[in-house]
Amino acid sequence: MLIPAPAELARRYRVINGARFRLKDINPSDQWGKRLKPIAGEMLKQGSKRMSQLQERLYAQDRWSLLLIFQAMDAAGKDGTIKHVMSGVNPQGCEVHSFKAPSPEELDHDYLWRTARLLPRRGHIGIFNRSYYEETLVVRVHQNILARQQLPPELVTRDIWRERFEDINAYERYLSRQGVVIRKFFLHVSKEEQRQRFLERIDEQDKHWKFSPADVGERAHFAAYLAAYEDMIRHTATDAAPWFVVPADRKWFTRLVVSAIVIDAIQSIDPRYPAVDPKVADDFKRIKAGLEAEAPARKKKAKKR
Repeated sequence: MLIPAPAELARRYRVINGARFRLKDINPSDQWGKRLKPIAGEMLKQGSKRMSQLQERLYAQDRWSLLLIFQAMDAAGKDGTIKHVMSGVNPQGCEVHSFKAPSPEELDHDYLWRTARLLPRRGHIGIFNRSYYEETLVVRVHQNILARQQLPPELVTRDIWRERFEDINAYERYLSRQGVVIRKFFLHVSKEEQRQRFLERIDEQDKHWKFSPADVGERAHFAAYLAAYEDMIRHTATDAAPWFVVPADRKWFTRLVVSAIVIDAIQSIDPRYPAVDPKVADDFKRIKAGLEAEAPARKKKAKKR
């Protein structure tokens, strides 16, 4: 079986124009990937090697950066996907940041402030496990949170979500013009699969740390979250910062698709190793000759001893 190119997998789940997007058109248990299961392990192995090579070039070139944003319902597999997909990259050039409820200091700033401070440097890959998009998701589903955000009351209007979408689009367009390549992932898990994963976390002691009773409380708002996600994707999927709606009921397939998308993203900018100045190259030749000349002397010394 031929291994599909990363661009093929990426294209299948990419949303760049949300006008016609409907979440119901994406099946969390997409059957298309079943044919890939026999070669999934080899694909992930090759993908990890390729990603490592591309990351080294990205780091060496020091011009572009890559921002990966992960959003999902509880138990959709964000942590596991990040762990497995990014296992082959050099930690020196990759940072993961998880965003929980805002701190008092963060609430004293605009909602983009806490993430803006952690954007990846040039040559680096930055991963946001949740992000500023929470301000159009959990805050929208639980609008009592909005009331605690210390905004002037006259700014909290019925248009606030549209305004936030506009601001985010402008912000991401700005970042893309500064050399930040943005890829956004919604790991789309079904309600039934979420139920099964919650039960696993309760039944298996080594998974208890992953489970909180509050997760079940949020499950009661599953439909409201799906509606919020759909509206968010429809209004913030752009050429500069596309969304990828990745089926998440099969963990191996989720990881396969995300890996392909990350590889395709770095390949799209084709990072290269910096060219060496001709004068420096001449110095390399001189230094190399000097180092090679040292070898015989060392060998003679070792024989005398």
